[in-house]
Amino acid sequence: MEWTDGQRSLYIVLNETLKVADRNKLRPWFKYIKLFLSALVKIPCAPPQTIWRGVRRNVSKEFPHGMQVTWWSFSSCTTTLTVLENEVYLGTKGERTLFSIEVFNGKNIRAHSHFDNEDEVLMLPGTYMEVHSQMKSAPDLYIIHLKQEMPKTMLIEPPFE
Repeated sequence: MEWTDGQRSLYIVLNETLKVADRNKLRPWFKYIKLFLSALVKIPCAPPQTIWRGVRRNVSKEFPHGMQVTWWSFSSCTTTLTVLENEVYLGTKGERTLFSIEVFNGKNIRAHSHFDNEDEVLMLPGTYMEVHSQMKSAPDLYIIHLKQEMPKTMLIEPPFE
């Protein structure tokens, strides 16, 4: 889902559209999303574990303690924290936010990823989580601890039974 021009990759464009409040903009994507989710359903869920995701800015004010949050995009994460030291992801300088995420149904796509050394786990759209804590661990590094929860209502129906 990624290619050389990262700003126009399928991953970027699809995730931008998934985050837009106007769900009508998703209509052209329905068949692709159904096909992709149908394939992902066949991959067993990774065991409950902590995964990591980094962003290259401070988003700590958007995630106050106790807040419930739903991530509507496909979110690429890793089980190996050192992967995020790469400048393409979190890097080692500048304002950054590191998410520590306890998940129970991420999809381990390492065997299907072009970057098999990144130990990639994919979180699906509609992942519902609660902010458990956060801290500033270094001058420009913020850590936010999220824990996946079962939503009170079904957010996305499985592609098929």
